[in-house]
Amino acid sequence: MKEVAERKRRFGDRYDGYKVKAKDPMFGVIPHIMRSRLDCQVFFEEQIDISDLREFILEHRKEMPGLSAYHLFVAAAIRTIVQKPRLNRFVSGRKIYARNYLRASLTVKTSRSEDADEAIVMPEFAPTDTLYEVVQKFNEQVQEAKRQDEDAKGNDTDVIVRLINLLPGFAIKFVVWLLRNLDSIGKMPKIINRVSPFHSSLFVTNVGSIGLNSVYHHLYEFGTTSIFLAIGKKETVRELQSDGSVKSKTVINTRFVLDERICDGYYFATAIKLFKYYMKNPQLLLLPPDDIGEDR
Repeated sequence: MKEVAERKRRFGDRYDGYKVKAKDPMFGVIPHIMRSRLDCQVFFEEQIDISDLREFILEHRKEMPGLSAYHLFVAAAIRTIVQKPRLNRFVSGRKIYARNYLRASLTVKTSRSEDADEAIVMPEFAPTDTLYEVVQKFNEQVQEAKRQDEDAKGNDTDVIVRLINLLPGFAIKFVVWLLRNLDSIGKMPKIINRVSPFHSSLFVTNVGSIGLNSVYHHLYEFGTTSIFLAIGKKETVRELQSDGSVKSKTVINTRFVLDERICDGYYFATAIKLFKYYMKNPQLLLLPPDDIGEDR
């Protein structure tokens, strides 16, 4: 794993995160009040203007083959987490932790066919990754997922799931119960964390690729993922200008579902503004960040 920030492990830390000593005492109590991830979901909807992205994508597609708006959404989300590190927190066992790696779970179609299977790829990123590295890591994992689909082998996640499915129902129930409880105390096997899409910094689904608008997707009770982003289809909207004229623009509606226990609402709001800023100015993603945020 690539660590977001090198830091000496202390008592109470886990192999996948550092225990957060919240300055606001309320955050020490909140996980006991809102014990379930489903109890503490907050919902944000944002309209992203992508009118100028087409020109940017065409300009840079030669050096980044296959560059698409999906890559830009992922790169902007990763950069936002780097700059706003509290977004990379999670709650487990009634405690708040700062995740020590940066991973995205991304849903992709294994082919353009309507009946094609959906695959989940989980690239890990470094805080200094630019759009170039994000596209490269994304595409490498997508190609590997397509190859595995053609070979009917599946990825590591598929292998683990198939093994679990060989068990009778009562045994599956026990295995999931055991993993959930081991995870709550930071003792779940590392191999499960590595192949689990539910233990990522964020989960992204591009429902716009199948012609749907964005949806509010729930957070999963299993795992530690605190952010879910759903990207909708492209739409053309018309806005009335102050001079009475009408302007058309291309937009994509996005919907975020967030675990409010990891940070306060103002922090979430400023993070989403930053995300929109990167989408509006994608050239900033071509360079490493000027500074890397550190969660203490």
